[in-house]
Amino acid sequence: MKSEKPGIRRLYALSGEGHKFTFPLPLRNVIKVNGREYTVELREDEKYGIHVLWKNRRYPVEIVRVRQNRYEILFNDISHEFTVETPISMQRRKVLKTGRGKTGTVAVRAPMPGKIIDVLVRENSEATRGEALVILEAMKMQNEIQSPVNGTVVRIAVRAGQNVMKDDILAEITIK
Repeated sequence: MKSEKPGIRRLYALSGEGHKFTFPLPLRNVIKVNGREYTVELREDEKYGIHVLWKNRRYPVEIVRVRQNRYEILFNDISHEFTVETPISMQRRKVLKTGRGKTGTVAVRAPMPGKIIDVLVRENSEATRGEALVILEAMKMQNEIQSPVNGTVVRIAVRAGQNVMKDDILAEITIK
């Protein structure tokens, strides 16, 4: 993996249980276990497919599902789910966590300027935290804008084909 954004010096992987793992950039093929460093190689070949080579043993790796920065993999036939985060997205996660447990209405805003490709929910429908609400195209990439909370969509402020600016309101959700 290569960081395309200047100034980003590390990535984070968050497990499904919320454990945080830090990876300094550029990535090296060395891991530390109990203070000892080991060389790890990610390989792909016709005979074994994608696998990790560690301590002269092959561990098969299969990418089961990728959805934006969320991954599900089978590593040595054990399923693992995690997200890959930048320091900026980690900060965003912290801000979103502060809204948990509150009541009221949350405005879901555009994180960047772009064009609305599709609206995936309707007014008065239930939205769960992490569910995609709209697809926003920016710089030729389609981004799922997700609900930060569980609740009821009380207002959709955009329509497909509409251009939006950063921080424009896309939807409003009443928190459950």
